[in-house]
Amino acid sequence: MTTDDAVRCAGLVYAFGTHRAVDGVDLSVAPGEVFGLLGPNGAGKTTTIRAITTLLPVASGMVRVFGHDVSKDKMAVRRLLGYVPQALSADAGLTGRENVSLFARVFDVPRRERGPRVAAALAAVGLTEAADRLAKTYSGGMVRRLELAQALVNAPRLLVLDEPTIGLDPIARTEVWEHIGAVRAATGMTVLVTTHYMDEADQYCDRVALMHRGQIRGMGTPRQLKDDLAAAQGGSPGLEDVFRHFAGRDLDDAHEDQKERFSDVRRTRRTASRLG
Repeated sequence: MTTDDAVRCAGLVYAFGTHRAVDGVDLSVAPGEVFGLLGPNGAGKTTTIRAITTLLPVASGMVRVFGHDVSKDKMAVRRLLGYVPQALSADAGLTGRENVSLFARVFDVPRRERGPRVAAALAAVGLTEAADRLAKTYSGGMVRRLELAQALVNAPRLLVLDEPTIGLDPIARTEVWEHIGAVRAATGMTVLVTTHYMDEADQYCDRVALMHRGQIRGMGTPRQLKDDLAAAQGGSPGLEDVFRHFAGRDLDDAHEDQKERFSDVRRTRRTASRLG
């Protein structure tokens, strides 16, 4: 691994009190790659994402984004990022264009470039016609695409997506991924994504890492991981079988946690769920 990696983590540790949410994570993401971070709830995926995006301090270990140390050069890292969190980030009382314009100002896009950048971001996610409607009139899928436009307005080299399609219907999920793919094809952008949808990871990710109890337990292309499991256990396993293999018995507990987690997401995404 070199500093030319889009993302590099070495010995990353993050603890909440005595609980190690991230426990010695080593991973690298190549420029232009779509990299999926998979695992049950509580595996440490979101904590890892927050460390990479400078939202949590790196207490132990090292994280670099395109060669920049996130502990020493936070602002340089942030200028390279677009981030779509799980929680609702669009303002229902603003239009789509106003929402994206606000993020353009937050990302310090030069004033003379804001109008064209905002228009381009909205066009990239198919929201040009709806740009001047209030976000509260958007469907759930449109809200998620608006959040993607917000993350794209500063032309990021690294797009970080924390469960970008959670709660969306299959058509809306596909639309979100089609827009991500189109932007990536046009710009060469790197994508780091967490998801619980194994079909998405299998179809859209170049490589995936399976996290469990704060550690990386498996990493490779979806095809490689499925082939390795087939060689070990026989049959024709899917990526969900690989997920179960690394999560073990704790997956049943994770499913129970998922029920509470979806309730939390619904509460934080009231606009999308009410109109979706």
